[in-house]
Amino acid sequence: MAAWTWRFEKADGTEVQPAVRPEEFTTQGDAETWLGEHWKELAEGGAEQVSLFEDTSAIYGPMGLGEDSAA
Repeated sequence: MAAWTWRFEKADGTEVQPAVRPEEFTTQGDAETWLGEHWKELAEGGAEQVSLFEDTSAIYGPMGLGEDSAA
């Protein structure tokens, strides 16, 4: 079964520890829902962008977490 995970980064691509610890998600939708619920806390905690991975494959990103970026 695939594991969906987020990578949290500064704007320059440096990985940072998230302010809210994510789990490994079993579906892309679960991962995206979690991000939608926690993006503001993550941004306030220092993450400026995120990338989504399925196991080790990058699915998309980096995607900004600023309020202007939120859908």
